[in-house]
Amino acid sequence: MSEDPSRAVWLPQARAYLRQADPVLARLIDDRPEFDPQAWMAQLPPMDLYGALLFQVAGQQLSVAATRRTLARIQALFGGHLPAPAELLAVDPGQLRQAGLSWRKVSTLRDLAERLTDGRLNPEGLSTLPDDELMTELTAIPGIGPWTVQGALLIALRREDVVLPGDLALRKAVRAAYELDHLPTQQEVLTTAEKWRPYRSLATSYRFSAAFEPTQAPPVARPGSART
Repeated sequence: MSEDPSRAVWLPQARAYLRQADPVLARLIDDRPEFDPQAWMAQLPPMDLYGALLFQVAGQQLSVAATRRTLARIQALFGGHLPAPAELLAVDPGQLRQAGLSWRKVSTLRDLAERLTDGRLNPEGLSTLPDDELMTELTAIPGIGPWTVQGALLIALRREDVVLPGDLALRKAVRAAYELDHLPTQQEVLTTAEKWRPYRSLATSYRFSAAFEPTQAPPVARPGSART
């Protein structure tokens, strides 16, 4: 999302827009006047795009607590920071497995790192792509699906119009907020989120805040969340 100082102007404007666009969301916004949609990011280590994708891959099908434990072990393996692609490729894959990553996740992260170091993918170029083009580039890698990329868009690139329709927690939050008699499908979540454009990231953060404690970061996978 927008950085300071422009964020000081952007955030009230975005809240006002969402309040008018969605009366249900408006009640949540009014109930949380001090809510900072970026506060949870301060609890995360510094992340570039690769770091955010590593974070997301590590969190696939895991609880928030389990993801954080795995992340801490990975940081310890690399001297207290998340690895750059070349650093990850330089360690024995077994060490990553011992840190808590499944072999499938190790393979995904190594594949991604190889593409970023051998020139098939350009990190700077990726960061400037529109959301849909970046999604196409990254989901071509086995083990990286829309949910993983959407989380990285939020964390590393601070994109303002991102929603995670496959996340079980968001689907449950939508069901509760709109008093649905069923768990909404991904398409139903997207349909609901249409009214949030162009501020779907902020609206999604509010929805997650209603379901989880502030210390539980929205993009981290939870049991039953979208697979990749």
